[in-house]
Amino acid sequence: GAEEEAYRRLVESQFRDDDDEDSRSNKGRLFKITLEKALFSSPMACASVVANRLRRLENRKEINSQSQINELESLLLALNNIDASQFSKYQLLLETIRNDLRWKANNTEDRLVIFTESIKTLEFLEQQLRSDLKLKDDQIATLRGDQGDTVLMETVEAFGKSQSPLRLLICSDVASEGINLHHLSHKMIHFDIPWSLMVFQQRNGRIDRYGQKHQPQIRYLLTEASEPQINGDMRVLEVLINKDEQAQKNIGDSSEFTGKFTQEEEEEQVAEFMMQDDGASLFDDLLNSNVTENSEHDLFGEICSAVSSDASTVTESDISLFDNEQAYCEKALGYLKACGQTVQYDTLPDNTLSLVAPEELRRRFNQLPPEIAPENWQLYLSQDKTVITEAISRARGEQHAWPDVQYLWQINPVVQWLDDKIQSAFGRHQAPVMRLPHLFEPDEDHFILSGLFPNRKSHPMVNPWLVVSFNRETLSGSLPFAEFLKRHPQLSSKLTNSGGKDRNHQRQQDLLEAAIAHARDVFVHDRNAFEERINQQLNEHLQKLDVLRGRQLNQLELDFADNKQQLSVKQSRKEQRQREIEHNFDSYIQWIEDTMTTEKEPYIQVIAVITGAEG
Repeated sequence: GAEEEAYRRLVESQFRDDDDEDSRSNKGRLFKITLEKALFSSPMACASVVANRLRRLENRKEINSQSQINELESLLLALNNIDASQFSKYQLLLETIRNDLRWKANNTEDRLVIFTESIKTLEFLEQQLRSDLKLKDDQIATLRGDQGDTVLMETVEAFGKSQSPLRLLICSDVASEGINLHHLSHKMIHFDIPWSLMVFQQRNGRIDRYGQKHQPQIRYLLTEASEPQINGDMRVLEVLINKDEQAQKNIGDSSEFTGKFTQEEEEEQVAEFMMQDDGASLFDDLLNSNVTENSEHDLFGEICSAVSSDASTVTESDISLFDNEQAYCEKALGYLKACGQTVQYDTLPDNTLSLVAPEELRRRFNQLPPEIAPENWQLYLSQDKTVITEAISRARGEQHAWPDVQYLWQINPVVQWLDDKIQSAFGRHQAPVMRLPHLFEPDEDHFILSGLFPNRKSHPMVNPWLVVSFNRETLSGSLPFAEFLKRHPQLSSKLTNSGGKDRNHQRQQDLLEAAIAHARDVFVHDRNAFEERINQQLNEHLQKLDVLRGRQLNQLELDFADNKQQLSVKQSRKEQRQREIEHNFDSYIQWIEDTMTTEKEPYIQVIAVITGAEG
């Protein structure tokens, strides 16, 4: 058929200038690979590349280009003879949409994403699918790099809203990174196969991501041809598909396979193997060997694991006098109201906190995107994930830019505003004295202190809380705050505030200096233990980094030893690459030092004093 004829002419073409011996090999093969990649996308994409090449050759008006022009014109004629009915991969696309994925345009929660890397292919698909699937103009849309950011975002937003008529989205790879398409879509088709595992991951991640309610259904469309060379090159792409599926299931990082870190490097690697005999087998062997080698030498990953393993378990709950953030907020709002401030709040039947934002809270929203500010400044806050999820879905369905219920957690502006308000209840260098004669003896005093050690970036690294205890004005010991609470569980229950502004605090004031001195010694000991623990692990990994640096520099020497470029050019490129290697390692080591090196002296803060004296 017409399609096989196009492949035959492509394989038989040499694409060499009449008097250019060198272009009989690599140059001609490289251009043929470019045409092959375009044809693997669509005849329309390949025809566009051929037409552009012809224009350049004709503009040069060189006699020795005539044989190449003849071959290109012959190939272009064959490509133009392929219409939608003879385009086998397009017919497979229709079969996949209708019978495999069973996609229905009238189902608002079953939207379809199709990816292609060619704009010409995208334009063909948009026009042909609109006709063959009998779609209205507002049911199909495209995402492409020459569209403005506003158009891109409006299209993505419409694709995720249940009330939007948009059902089918055809994307170039501009939409393969950083765009969420999973809200109402779990079906994706790779109309052409990217020559980069990174692009595979980016494409799949548009629907296969957190928040997806259905099992993603992803399909890959491959071209079949009777030409052995074409089928051999297609097997290279089959290797890519297989590795992409492995990366999704087991590894998650495509660079583990390819050893490359940019899309361009991965595409060049694929092209190189397509130029070799038995390229698919060699390519598969290389990718498998890279995984084995990387698993043995993931030094940077080991270092990050070592650092994080010393941190507290992230799932561990913070010590708190309140059951959750909402209980804290309700108590804080009640305190503000008791102090005479005007605050309008309520707890609704579904346990959602309702609050009319006061003026000073509204000012905090000035630093946030404007759509976050609620209508009439009526805030609804909840810690229930189900309530939040429903609010998000409702916002998408009702064309709202932001959910009407906000998640109530520590970084919510409401919580941060309340934190500041409550902290200001005590003046500078002041702390509350809690008189609990029913729990402690009259001669007991317990100082709760915090000791903060920041790193060079001013981030807190070590922050123990300590209770320093005195009995009859004599130091009797100290305990971590958590241990103190375990020994006195009554402190976690509701306590009566007996009040009394004129109580005598002189004894506690006199003991403060001794409490701080003792706490400092304990805090410094904790900090030194942390440093010793982490430094031993870091030193081991810094030594491994030095070994890795040496390997990369040795490899650099090997890479440029056989380089046949002009000496000055080769030396310049080598020195530039060496500087990049040194910079990467030096920057990472400096980051480790700045992150893990703590100040030697703690910032000590008196949180509260608990005493059994009635005053």
